[in-house]
Amino acid sequence: MVFWKGGVGCSSLSRWREAVERVAAGRTSYVDGTAGLHCYRRQHVDFAFKFSWYFHRRMSAGDRRQLTGFFNPEFYGLRSCKVPQAELKKLLEALNQPQPCSLSSNKPLLALELDCCVIPIRNNLKLIQTTDFFYPLIDDPYTMGRITCCNVLSDLYAMGVVDCDNLLLLLGVPREMTQEEREISNRLLMEGFKDCALEAGTYVRGGQTVLSPWLMIGGVATSVCSDSEYIMPDQAAVGDVLVLTKPLGTQVAVSVYYWMLEDSPSWSGNLANIITSDKVKSLFHSATLSMTHLNRTAARLMHKHHAHGCTDVTGFGLLGHANNLVQVQANNHLAFSIHTLPCLEGSSLISRALNDRLKLLQGFSPETSGGLLIVLPRESAQSFCEELTAEVGCPSWIIGDVIEADSKSAFLVPQPEVIDVQHSQIIPPKCSTNSQ
Repeated sequence: MVFWKGGVGCSSLSRWREAVERVAAGRTSYVDGTAGLHCYRRQHVDFAFKFSWYFHRRMSAGDRRQLTGFFNPEFYGLRSCKVPQAELKKLLEALNQPQPCSLSSNKPLLALELDCCVIPIRNNLKLIQTTDFFYPLIDDPYTMGRITCCNVLSDLYAMGVVDCDNLLLLLGVPREMTQEEREISNRLLMEGFKDCALEAGTYVRGGQTVLSPWLMIGGVATSVCSDSEYIMPDQAAVGDVLVLTKPLGTQVAVSVYYWMLEDSPSWSGNLANIITSDKVKSLFHSATLSMTHLNRTAARLMHKHHAHGCTDVTGFGLLGHANNLVQVQANNHLAFSIHTLPCLEGSSLISRALNDRLKLLQGFSPETSGGLLIVLPRESAQSFCEELTAEVGCPSWIIGDVIEADSKSAFLVPQPEVIDVQHSQIIPPKCSTNSQ
């Protein structure tokens, strides 16, 4: 059986234990390019990548085929774990009800389809809350825990909320796992989630774990804020610009990486002739670094540079989330025109070779723990980007404009500029080898 849906697969617990013993003894080789993935947690990352590569190199062909049946990031890890955007909006209509107004204004609270709910509570405070969960998309439980925590917190950061007061962990555990297998994988998932929470300055104080046909992981993030501690997303003005704080391409990176490991037809039929395995590994490494990077600093700088609105780019892709954001604007006569697509180096090349099958160049490729899409005054945008780069060591980009229009929409200009974001630009230079 394969007991880690969305991750490491092996045919028996004895092989799991054998792999752990080999890794611990240093007898298993691994790809040098992936060592030290996260400087702050190097011992975990070295272990995880040795562990992952042990299985992909040592599993039988039959086991690899079985693993592919249980886990394919294209089918399970990204787009297909999300209800389609149009269908979701119809489902949310069932929850529509008269909404109370904010205690500080006559404006209604946020629409259901946006990042967070904003709930008036006592003493003129607001309870800001979000939840998210999905299936794993990489085969390292510890790093998957970190990615999940980053993804959950990003909805708060999109509201300009810098400090999270509480996190809950949601976990669905496959019934096929034995008790020993659950203890191993769940511990690593929870440890990754917890370590990321500590990095974000918050704590995991509870949650829910259930048995499930497949593995799912997510969380609930909550913050109690005064009116000055969050930014409503509806104040975009004609002349503003759009800033993106992380590159696109995580779905492409993860999918192609596992196609390569499994030597699937998608890899051997075309891609193997246009991109080397080392470049695919570098692309995957860049994507993982990006997905485990918190958007917290960007949220703080949104206040300093007077952001007019924001959303995070996740399951509906850049254009899907841009459209969600433009639809809630107070001004009914504007549109978001996107002219630049910053993509992880190699992802646009792969997309063209696949005739944009994963929709990266159309703006609809799903992202996991993606960047913030921020509406900023034109005069503040460049200084925001420069200051963010100075603080976290990673670039951000002005990718679009807020223009006058008859109705609200978001669109890509014909032939948008594609920027290849190099691996060296993703690695924060200030990271430390010390754990949290």
